[in-house]
Amino acid sequence: MKRFAVLTDIHGNAPALKAVLKDIDERRDVDHIYCLGDMLGIGPDSNEVLEMLFSRSDVSMITGNHDEAILSLAKGEEYPQSHIHVKEHHQWIVDRLDPSFIPKLEQLPRFLNVTIDRYSILFIHYQIENSKLNEHISRDHFSSIVEPSTENMETLFFDKKADLICFGHHHPLHYFAGKHTVYLNPGSLGCNHKPLAPYAIITVMNNVADVSLKEASYDNTAFLKSYHTLQVPEREFILKVFHGNQL
Repeated sequence: MKRFAVLTDIHGNAPALKAVLKDIDERRDVDHIYCLGDMLGIGPDSNEVLEMLFSRSDVSMITGNHDEAILSLAKGEEYPQSHIHVKEHHQWIVDRLDPSFIPKLEQLPRFLNVTIDRYSILFIHYQIENSKLNEHISRDHFSSIVEPSTENMETLFFDKKADLICFGHHHPLHYFAGKHTVYLNPGSLGCNHKPLAPYAIITVMNNVADVSLKEASYDNTAFLKSYHTLQVPEREFILKVFHGNQL
């Protein structure tokens, strides 16, 4: 039996991540944690989030579109046109990012394939067609978001083969069992209209995965106020769309 946690789309929300890691650590039965990208962007706590993740030996991370777009700015590379509307926000994050994290972020893969006994798992931020897996973020290699449904997931991940595909990017929960594959997105850990941080615990035993959806509660008051204190670009839009105007 193997048990692991899946979390995604932290988006610079340190108190939400801290609450989830506390939940996981208190269980004492989780073998590993998989973080599926977009650690950065939207929220202002970039350094705190990366410090928590990179300081642990039981966390594997992959990159998301925000991480890669921010890296492209930090490295002076071509920036994706699909993200041009958030370029000022990303530059704000780059200007405050501890430069020691840049080489660590560069080394992260875009996907991970893991097999437990004979059970195969793909961890990826969102669908990237196999022919585009090595393209630079400026080529906009991530597929367009589709509405959550079993049929849409099977069509979206048409060229991927795994018993379980874990992903993020689209912030709502996805949990669908197709003909040959289970599709799981536990939902954005850091962007929620309530002070709750979702994640998942998965137990693999006898070639079957048991998925347990979790939520960690936390006090988000100081975090939400920090958007104004720090003068985060596009803060009114972010607080409305990604945090439901909770203040």
